[in-house]
Amino acid sequence: MSLTAEQAGVPNEAAAYLKSLEDAEVIERVRCNITEAHVFRLPPRPTAGGWRGADWDKEVWQGTLKVVERGDLTVILLVDSTNGKIFAVCPVKEGAVDRCVDSSRYFVLRVENGATGKHMFIGLAFNERNDAFDFNTSLEDARREKEAEAKAAKQMYEYDEKKDYSMKDGEKIHIAVGKVSRKKGGKRGDQRRSSANADSGGGGGFLKPSSKDTPRRLSAHGN
Repeated sequence: MSLTAEQAGVPNEAAAYLKSLEDAEVIERVRCNITEAHVFRLPPRPTAGGWRGADWDKEVWQGTLKVVERGDLTVILLVDSTNGKIFAVCPVKEGAVDRCVDSSRYFVLRVENGATGKHMFIGLAFNERNDAFDFNTSLEDARREKEAEAKAAKQMYEYDEKKDYSMKDGEKIHIAVGKVSRKKGGKRGDQRRSSANADSGGGGGFLKPSSKDTPRRLSAHGN
């Protein structure tokens, strides 16, 4: 009995992507949407020189290709143009995409089975060079942004590790507390005038509450 990718301890990113579709809170970003993509069954791989698109003669599928980011995953999706059903998922990682040596419009994708995690290689071709250029650009942009995010996170971690928030030996914390001064020998009349000024809102006393309160700010629900 063959093991699934999870049982074998191999990350199944295709399954993770399909599972994430059940979570409406996961943010999805479509980097590339090409309506005409062709998939071929690959002949035996040449022993040297790399893949050649001219050798492909068995087309098995035609539809839409998308480069999608969903959460931390970046995948290449092959989607049916009529009903939106996913034909294949290619998680973008090392060795997932290979170029043909005889054409800039032909590629080899490493697609994964969402149930078992097993992978296979398929041929991918575009009709137009512009489509191939957009495909390449979207993959390169995704790679650069992930590298920049990883670098920023590493620098922040290293900064926090180097920062020493502990107290040194013999170090003390000093807290300054202000002194309250009281005048002695004040006359009773002066005390009465001071009290009257405070009640009337004069300088140096507590202000009386305003007769005009701050208006209520309505919430989004109108309360």
